[in-house]
Amino acid sequence: MIIAVDFDGTIVEHAYPKIGRPIPFAIETLLQLQKDGHTLLMWTVRTDELLQEAVDYCESKGLRFYAANKNHPEEDPASAARKLNAEMYIDDRNVGGLPDWGVIYHMIKGVENGVTDFSNIMMASGENNRVRRKKNFFIRLGEMIEKNKY
Repeated sequence: MIIAVDFDGTIVEHAYPKIGRPIPFAIETLLQLQKDGHTLLMWTVRTDELLQEAVDYCESKGLRFYAANKNHPEEDPASAARKLNAEMYIDDRNVGGLPDWGVIYHMIKGVENGVTDFSNIMMASGENNRVRRKKNFFIRLGEMIEKNKY
């Protein structure tokens, strides 16, 4: 499978334009996905020097992407499509946010085995009971309004 992976907020915590702290098990899971035969593409808003910093960071951890912000290494970045030709995208901006990397790995293994209903994977992993990352402003605002009945 060709998998596009975001960098900020997915492999490392958000600290753009700096590189944030590593998200637990992101690099290890991506390395295992490569060992399983998947092709990984870095898919990020970073360009130029900031993109190279992200690529270098991953390479320092042993993770080498097939290409960054393009479908093939030889593709011209100026003419490369921003939407990569991937079968799956891993991004913290997904609906529902970024699941734990163990859950992501099991979801991908499930797809390999024909599973398309991820609710069993999410339930079995305890995903519904995990501590959530900081809620976005609008969710917190809605909860405050509901709580105070404004």
